[in-house]
Amino acid sequence: MRVPLSWLAEYVDLPADTTLADVHAALVKVGLEEEDVHEFDVTGPVVVGEVLEFIPEPQSNGKTIRWCQVRVAPDGEQAADGGADVRGIVCGASNFEVGDKVVVTLPGSVLPGPFPIAARKTYGHVSDGMIASTRELGLGEEHDGILRLVTLGLDPEPGTDAIELLGLADSAVEVNVTPDRGYAFSIRGIAREYSHSTGAAFHDPAAAPQPLIGSGFDVTIDDGDPIRGRVGSTAFTTRVVSGIDVTRPTPPWMVSRLRLVGMRSISLPVDITNYVMFELGQPTHAYDLATLDGGIVVRRAEAGETLETLDGQTRKLDPEDLLITDGSGPIGLAGVMGGARTEVSASTTDVLIEAANFDPVSIARTVRRHKLSSEASKRFERGVDPEVGQAAAARVVQLLVDLAGGTVTTLGSDYTDPAVRGAIELPEGYVSSIIGVDYTPGEVMSALSAIGAQIEAVATGLLVTPPSWRPDLTDKATLAEEVARLAGYDRIPSVLPVAPPGRGLTRSQKLRRGVARSLAAAGSVEVLPFPFVAKAENDLFGAPIAGDVASVRLANPLDGEAPYLRASLIPGLLDVAKRNRSRGEVDLDLFEVGSVFRPEPGVQYGTDYIPPIAALPSRETLVALNASLPPQPRHVAVLRMGLKTGKQPGQDAVAYDWRDALTAAQQVAAAVRVRVRPAQSSHQAFHPGRTAELFVDTENGAVSVGFAGELLPTVAQDADLPAVVAVAELDLDLLISLADPDAHAALIAGVPAATQDLSLVVDATVPAGDVLSAVAEGAGELLEQISLVDDYRGSGLPDGLKSLTFALRFRAVDRTLTAAEATESKLAGVALAAERTGAKLRE
Repeated sequence: MRVPLSWLAEYVDLPADTTLADVHAALVKVGLEEEDVHEFDVTGPVVVGEVLEFIPEPQSNGKTIRWCQVRVAPDGEQAADGGADVRGIVCGASNFEVGDKVVVTLPGSVLPGPFPIAARKTYGHVSDGMIASTRELGLGEEHDGILRLVTLGLDPEPGTDAIELLGLADSAVEVNVTPDRGYAFSIRGIAREYSHSTGAAFHDPAAAPQPLIGSGFDVTIDDGDPIRGRVGSTAFTTRVVSGIDVTRPTPPWMVSRLRLVGMRSISLPVDITNYVMFELGQPTHAYDLATLDGGIVVRRAEAGETLETLDGQTRKLDPEDLLITDGSGPIGLAGVMGGARTEVSASTTDVLIEAANFDPVSIARTVRRHKLSSEASKRFERGVDPEVGQAAAARVVQLLVDLAGGTVTTLGSDYTDPAVRGAIELPEGYVSSIIGVDYTPGEVMSALSAIGAQIEAVATGLLVTPPSWRPDLTDKATLAEEVARLAGYDRIPSVLPVAPPGRGLTRSQKLRRGVARSLAAAGSVEVLPFPFVAKAENDLFGAPIAGDVASVRLANPLDGEAPYLRASLIPGLLDVAKRNRSRGEVDLDLFEVGSVFRPEPGVQYGTDYIPPIAALPSRETLVALNASLPPQPRHVAVLRMGLKTGKQPGQDAVAYDWRDALTAAQQVAAAVRVRVRPAQSSHQAFHPGRTAELFVDTENGAVSVGFAGELLPTVAQDADLPAVVAVAELDLDLLISLADPDAHAALIAGVPAATQDLSLVVDATVPAGDVLSAVAEGAGELLEQISLVDDYRGSGLPDGLKSLTFALRFRAVDRTLTAAEATESKLAGVALAAERTGAKLRE
């Protein structure tokens, strides 16, 4: 909402030295966010000039200019810039005559742009200033020629300050109005808020006694459908003004104010209705009375009806659309836009003024249905004061009489069906308890009285009836918020809660953060994709074997193509990778730590119970709500694609592959202090032969915690990604549950290690990981580290066999091992490997 200062000053006492910054600061104090400032940006000597003569001079380029003599000061007096009273000015426009009063920007003035004006030589003359157009002055977009003041009904003396004459000295602040405070979409509402903030006296423009409402014009509200449960219109006031002169110009003060609030001047009757809308917050509409067929009926649209709106578009109406109709059919979309057939035209003499109140929900739905927003609908959607309609109609009538030469008639109507607002009980001490500030009873009553509420003291506290212009005040919590707002947000203390002794992050929280830090420190980038997917993505990534995966479907999804909650993190990473690749980022290392949703098959989740707001739910309520949710284990997933090392002098580029997915999985396990064992496996979304299932060995057997490898190339292709995409996903909650809670970092050994190599021959079908695990388990506590360093198949070995070479490191914590002790430990590992896998020492 833009607020011209001159307009604001009419309804609240502004100090003479008030600046735009002062007004913004005052409005910010009461919760209206500062947006911008708006000025005409016209400075310097800008005066009224009288065209004394001009000489047309055709030019070689086909253009004809006028060499004008213009009086810019009274005869014999000095001009505003200190120069002569008559100036020679070159002008390219041809829409003026000798004797016309125009606006002259003398040298030293600056127009919007900025466009400084100086005496300059052009077309063989020295042009000592410029004759300005409406657009050059910032008053409008029209540029059909220079501005003739006679078209504004003005005949000032030469030399008159044109900045003051045209209202160009005015300026406006712009504030952001939240959807619940529709009353602030008016000068009336902003003036009231400024008064709340500063204590300045507020003069309500709608509080003055209004003329009697007319009668005799038939208005019917035919919208009592009980199924819909909402009446389309609760107030409808009409007045008729006859004998207006639509050709009269809109006065400059109104043009400048409308321009500052963001509206262009159209015609005097339309400008007046727009002016009153911004002034009082009540949209009004003017109909050409001669085009109306009988009275007005407010009703819903019928099947097949259409309406040509003021923007020239013919719109197919929906049965939910609320209409203004007459005997001929629809003449307007109620609260949104009028119809073209009844608009005020150059031949209009008698107008019917409408000031109505419409249901916000109905208006909002019509706006979205037709994609047709307007200044009027913006206000009706947020709620218009149902009691301001008569005042707004009277204000429009007054301006039509004063400015358009109209005559008030007795014809009109006044329909009201006001909704009775019940009093809200505000218990004693409630405001202080919820805000955290000790407000006195007097402060509470003063704040609520300031907004116009009616207050009655009762034994338990107060009964508060909100004013008609505050539909957002619906309960004691909103009343408490108003007290806090008007008493000052700066009074609310900023207190950091103190953690109870002995508490902090849980073990799981610490480990999850450790996983994220570990991956980020290694160069991965954490991302947060949306958790919404298609059913096919859950079925593909949610289980290693093809089949229907139990999924949770959202009742009101943001995206109709992704209505399910994810069962895997991988689809989200693929979406992020696809988006980045489309923008030229082809080398990616991404990870996410987040929840997946794993409903038990056949179990019905959800509840119709919604706990009350501003009330602490009981333990039983929380247990019941948690039971209505599906299991949501936290997973961690990694995606790597493209090059991990670019081409360098002496080194070829190295691309990501399945090894990097496995490395990421082992890095996650190390951060949780768990050892994972990869085993070759298969997954419907992964490349066969390049897929590892990850296990954690426990006393009760091996537990699967996830998968790592490369995506199936067709899956990667469907995601618009390259053929090789390395991914890994682990159940982080499960991994943490399997970790030893007493595990800690190994101490730095003070004794030397003993190293040995071991080569075993085993069947080529036996996974190397099985052999490594058996050797490690058999070797016992003395074995500190084991790694596979070679997998040989070829000459010297029978077909179907392979030789696996391991590097082993042994260390005791209390002594230096002998070679015999290390060998004994190694051979114990060989024995267990032979028993489990048939491995033999290579000779």
